[in-house]
Amino acid sequence: MLKGIPKILSPELLKVLCEMGHSDRLVISDGNFPAESMGKDAIVIRCDGHGVPELLDAILAVFPLDTYVEKPVHLMEVMPGDTVETPIWDTYQEIITKHDARGKDCVGNIERFQFYEEAKKAYAILATGESALYANIMLQKGVVTE
Repeated sequence: MLKGIPKILSPELLKVLCEMGHSDRLVISDGNFPAESMGKDAIVIRCDGHGVPELLDAILAVFPLDTYVEKPVHLMEVMPGDTVETPIWDTYQEIITKHDARGKDCVGNIERFQFYEEAKKAYAILATGESALYANIMLQKGVVTE
């Protein structure tokens, strides 16, 4: 056991987060995301019993977001014509603001198929059991300055 580390962060996940370098990307995917096929060149960690918000909050407690890019956080855009609501994005905004002073200003959207292409280049993908639609989020790692 370690002090100050959120219990939801498994030893495997902590190892991967520690291995990641500046500008490496982490995808936290919803339950519908094709994590295994997108992550053929990435580390895929199964987090099926968890949702994205609780993992995002725990990860951002130990994971610096990149300050050298305007938008180190990306969400998958809703497809044109799709009427799906995305209230989970509001939850993400609250969590991000809690951990990064830039708040919503560091969050961007990526078109669905472009998100897939970027996910293929990610260092790691966390496959969650999140049931909300369009709940995928990509984080770009920054540097620790403390």
